[in-house]
Amino acid sequence: MTYWQGLLLGVVQGLTEFLPVSSSGHLVVAEAAVGLTTPGVVVEVALHVATLLAVVIVYRTRLWQLTRDALFGSGSAWRYIGLLFLGSIPAALIGFFLADFFERAFESLLLVGVDFVVTGLILWSTRWIRPSASRQEPSRSGAFGIGVAQALAILPGISRSGATVAAGLWQRVDAVRAAEFSFLLAIPAIMGAAVLQVPHLAAGTESVGLGPLALSFAAALASGVWAIRFLVALLRKGAFHRFAPYCWAIGAVTVTWALLG
Repeated sequence: MTYWQGLLLGVVQGLTEFLPVSSSGHLVVAEAAVGLTTPGVVVEVALHVATLLAVVIVYRTRLWQLTRDALFGSGSAWRYIGLLFLGSIPAALIGFFLADFFERAFESLLLVGVDFVVTGLILWSTRWIRPSASRQEPSRSGAFGIGVAQALAILPGISRSGATVAAGLWQRVDAVRAAEFSFLLAIPAIMGAAVLQVPHLAAGTESVGLGPLALSFAAALASGVWAIRFLVALLRKGAFHRFAPYCWAIGAVTVTWALLG
């Protein structure tokens, strides 16, 4: 892996992991267009750890508060942790029982294009939702629903952050709180994705180079932190839907390419 390749992979991973445009969908399109792939499992794990660390950095105060309050027996803290656990169940179940189905989805460029369009529709549906609402956290059924949205986002082209934040907004959860729940819910999801790759580390025999790997990690971390903060700022302004035209555009191009190719 070259330094330029490491920088590009890191920036793309950091931005698309958290902005509502689907990192997996962009990876499929980039691979088909220019042959850009993650050069080995070692890099995949490093990028997952970088994006995980980005969430921890941005929400470190909230994570510390939850940990401290839970240790002191706070009912509200344990309730919130329970909601995160509940929201993590769908992705865990679907990832375990339907792994082969979702892996095959990555082989269909047409499906990726359609999913980009679906993501755009999901984002556009939040246009008429007020950026500030009365609920500070989802209900139990709402948390599970957000978890279902996260599970469906395993499909390439469906944005995880887009689907989960939109699901929170549909429940009239405050926009900033909806983003917080979405990104904290990403911690076990990203961690699980990284852990699943660990058994394959031995197979990643290709030398990626410590320098390019470090650059890729730093780029993913920095761009991930920026992407989270940028998205939250847009949510405060009620501008979450502004990503929809981009998703429709890349979806239309991808579908056309798949049909003509």
